[in-house]
Amino acid sequence: MLTRAIPKTGEALPAIGLGTWKVFDVAPTPANLSPLKEVLNGLLAAGGSVIDSSPMYGRAEAVSGVLLAEMKAHRRAFLATKVWTEGRERGIAQMRESLKLLRAERIDLMQVHNLVDWRTQLATLRDWKAEGLVRYLGITHYTPGAYAELADIIAREDIDFVQLAYSIATREAEDRLLPLCAERGVAVLINRPFETGGLFRKLRGREVPEWATAFGGTHWATFLLKYILARPAVTCVIPATGNPGHMREILAAGEGRLPSEAERARMIAFMEQL
Repeated sequence: MLTRAIPKTGEALPAIGLGTWKVFDVAPTPANLSPLKEVLNGLLAAGGSVIDSSPMYGRAEAVSGVLLAEMKAHRRAFLATKVWTEGRERGIAQMRESLKLLRAERIDLMQVHNLVDWRTQLATLRDWKAEGLVRYLGITHYTPGAYAELADIIAREDIDFVQLAYSIATREAEDRLLPLCAERGVAVLINRPFETGGLFRKLRGREVPEWATAFGGTHWATFLLKYILARPAVTCVIPATGNPGHMREILAAGEGRLPSEAERARMIAFMEQL
């Protein structure tokens, strides 16, 4: 699988990860857990490692922790979760609960979710990083309306990661955020690469154009993800899925070459004429 270096350390991170929003928020029954376990197995077997969750995602942290424990796969996973509350003590309590639910001794990446009380939580995260409870710290948001604030924080604060929304249809991050992250040495996780399924609905019934096979865009998921990964500032993309078949199509985006600038322009033109 394609890897990208985390700028602050040079650690190689697989470019395809997994989001858990909605799809891992399930009752822990065998029928619910079986496909999710297959998804995780597929990710790890392909060389992926990033699993992103949040207290906001209901039972997703607990389900992830149960499955990783069953698979004895914690050492192979790069666990990313978030703190999503106000106040230092509530933030600490929530992060301790995340450690418990994920069945982890430390979190690889702890992020301030949607910038909630970010000054307070970043201060705590720096303490936790110094103590070895988290390896990296970051900030997140999922709307372009927050990009200006994200950029201001990235420009002023010493952070390791930012997580943001970016897709072939939502390209505002290309203007300032991605160049700024490259300049400041900040790793970038991409959420909402499929516009929460909106892009698939738009493409329903259409065939992937033949010219996309030149860079391995044989499925729509692969096509859409390769557009994103063609930006060098992107470290890892984290689409959410609970479907093993979809996971295989997602993972294919981490193989083979990426589209050139000319091909990316052609991809945009194709999408805009739909």
